[in-house]
Amino acid sequence: MHELSVTQNLLKIALDHAEKANARQVTVLNIVMGELSSMVDDSIQFYWEMIAKDTIAEKATLHFKRIPAELQCVACLNKYHPAGGELICPHCGGAGAKIISGEEFFLESIDVET
Repeated sequence: MHELSVTQNLLKIALDHAEKANARQVTVLNIVMGELSSMVDDSIQFYWEMIAKDTIAEKATLHFKRIPAELQCVACLNKYHPAGGELICPHCGGAGAKIISGEEFFLESIDVET
């Protein structure tokens, strides 16, 4: 359910920026989501359709860009992409890893019509 509050924040950001640009309509939101992010794009889309209704962002398209997970083994320092959720290092079999990328979640850009 945390997608609702995240979606509310996305809408607020979009509307604030649209207002500053004197925009008539918000057309696109480009959202970056890491593979390891706990966010679910279908849920964000669902909530967006509910809460953006009757705003200048109502017809905006949400584009989700996925960032693949990349880990680094703490034992051998090998960087790898976990396959099928497996976190074991494919190089040395080590179980400890540092997350290099894949947890991202941010609004990359907003397109508006003025």
